[in-house]
Amino acid sequence: MAQEFIITEVADGVATVTFNRPDALNALTIDLLREASDALAELSARDDVSVVVLTGAGRAFSAGVDLKALQASGQDVSAGDVGTELNSAARRVQKLLSEMPQATIAKVNGFCFTGALEIMLACDITITADEAKFGDTHAMIGLRPTWGMTQRLSRKVGMMRAKELSFTARTITGTEAASYGLALESVPRDQLDAHVAALAAAMATNSSGSIAAYKDLYRRSENAGLDDGLTYEAETTYEITDVRERMAAILSRLKG
Repeated sequence: MAQEFIITEVADGVATVTFNRPDALNALTIDLLREASDALAELSARDDVSVVVLTGAGRAFSAGVDLKALQASGQDVSAGDVGTELNSAARRVQKLLSEMPQATIAKVNGFCFTGALEIMLACDITITADEAKFGDTHAMIGLRPTWGMTQRLSRKVGMMRAKELSFTARTITGTEAASYGLALESVPRDQLDAHVAALAAAMATNSSGSIAAYKDLYRRSENAGLDDGLTYEAETTYEITDVRERMAAILSRLKG
């Protein structure tokens, strides 16, 4: 099937999946996420792929959920939830990234906000450009996380730092993200492609079966208790009364 919103490339045992809506900063829609999950599912079954790199075209990894598309869909966001269809599409991408036998690397070249940050957190390793911008802006918009932010972010940066980042919704640089443990390494943007390519190539020279086993074992160790937390996050409902007002204000600024 033709891909409209992503690009998939494979060379020398390394697959690169690129979010490809650069004019919209690769904002996440149901269609984009479904295309990404279909591509990841296909790659997961390939014996000639040992590493999958996830990145974005242009100036962004992804700016997060496409609020314009969400508003146009008529989704009821009064509880701060982006809806079943978007949730399901995003969680399938995350499940594939975390459970596929290949090593997964998030190459964060630019903006990485909220839902995109949750997608990134499902990857095994993150390498970022120094100049990239990260943020968990759920609280700014009036939304609540439904893709695992509260479970995965604290495991990367510690509970207090996770709360601080989520409660303030502040933006941090790639350099800061690496210093917090949100990314493994941060390098200048003009060195990012070469740095990730070298890392992926080093992985691809090793046993794909060994990497698959390591990945499963590390996931079992890291995620003790995570499944219960993800279920609670996904199934618990809240009343967030100002989400429409906040979303409208942000959309108004975007139009400007």
